[in-house]
Amino acid sequence: MRGSHREGIPTGTSPWEIDPCEGLGRSETAGNGSIRKHMASQEEKQAQPFTDIFDEDEAEISFLLSKPTCFIVFGKPGSGKKTLARKLAQRWNCIFIEASEVIQTNIQQGTEYGLKCQELLCQGETVPEELVTEMILQKIESPEVDHFGYVLTGFPFLSEKCMTVPQQIEKIMNLKLKPDILINIKCPDYELCQRISGQRQNPDSGEIYQRSQWDPKVIDKRKKDQDEEEGEEEGEDQDEEEDEEEETGEGPRKKSESFHQLVHRPEDFLENAEKRIGIYKDIMLSPLEELLTQHDCRYLIEVDGSQEPDDVFEAVAGRLESMDIQNAAPIIRLQSEDEEEMLEGKEKDELFRALSSCKLIAPRYRWRRSRWGQVCPVALKEGEILMGNPEFAVSFLGKMYVLSSAEALKKFVLNPRPYLLPPMPASPCKVFVFGPPFSGRTTICNLIAHNYKGKVSS
Repeated sequence: MRGSHREGIPTGTSPWEIDPCEGLGRSETAGNGSIRKHMASQEEKQAQPFTDIFDEDEAEISFLLSKPTCFIVFGKPGSGKKTLARKLAQRWNCIFIEASEVIQTNIQQGTEYGLKCQELLCQGETVPEELVTEMILQKIESPEVDHFGYVLTGFPFLSEKCMTVPQQIEKIMNLKLKPDILINIKCPDYELCQRISGQRQNPDSGEIYQRSQWDPKVIDKRKKDQDEEEGEEEGEDQDEEEDEEEETGEGPRKKSESFHQLVHRPEDFLENAEKRIGIYKDIMLSPLEELLTQHDCRYLIEVDGSQEPDDVFEAVAGRLESMDIQNAAPIIRLQSEDEEEMLEGKEKDELFRALSSCKLIAPRYRWRRSRWGQVCPVALKEGEILMGNPEFAVSFLGKMYVLSSAEALKKFVLNPRPYLLPPMPASPCKVFVFGPPFSGRTTICNLIAHNYKGKVSS
């Protein structure tokens, strides 16, 4: 044999070539004309050098360009939407977004919206839904959500003072980061009314307790049932029993806590609970069913809300794991205040060698050096070359990055994607345009800055 044909090498360079249509009839030969054209186009593509589809840099760029996973949880009042959404946010490293949570965060951070909310609340007024909607949309468009994704619940609102329910749903589906997974919690109306009417709130902490946590009759009955089950089982370890009590929230901490100060909120009265559920069915149910029908059924999860909260979460988590939902990549700070002195005065190689063994996620798994080296990627993106401070070293996607300041660290932790995407790392380029007056220097500067995404300084 004088030559051979290997996949990925053009056959035109071979000393001889076998005609794929040899031995076929005329009709068969004509019918394979399209096949020949397809093979020719494939050979042209394969003429390029071999590329590894498992290239690490390509995989990293693909992740940085990908959309984060976003969830939205629906359900009737009292169905456990907030509890499920909070657990999902913890498991999948997403940002939990809910009306009361957003209001509290803005007040704590002292933002413009937070000051307005605080002023209204101090006057004994409620925060208008229009303001809450603006805060929710602002949170969804924030840098941290752009990287980690979100779990949204409590929206749309039952009240239609600001927008109707269909308008609120349209607002959600037109977001830049649309929800990928829709979760609908189903629960019978009677059980929801009983659950809501049995809730009590601690006026000091604001924590909500279910009847099974504060009612002595229910607690004693459950304890009796547990004692009977433990009596039937043999060889059960006492330490495991204490761990189970702590996990269910009914251990010594709950038993020793006094519930005499708990209050029954007006919205939790039975008649008010029935009214809220009725409003939900009249206003929300029809537009919501239409939304769920139009959504891809592969990414729609409906779960029985009459189960225990942990069982509801495990049911949803099982479905999500079968979908291979990608978690957001965390950013880990490598140095703490106690370890700062360990890296002082070390050379570059010694510095990275010491950082690579900090806060390992697995034995013998060391962080690798990124192509940025000790240069701060945030400063580089902003047009400056600054060496990073080991105090602000972090790891992301298995690599080490050294930031130059606390402000740069804050920006990187919120969303590292814009600082790592190509053509980074690249040294900043400065262009000087000069010429006589009225020669068009300003116009050319603006065009160059617009084309290359630069800044004009005079």
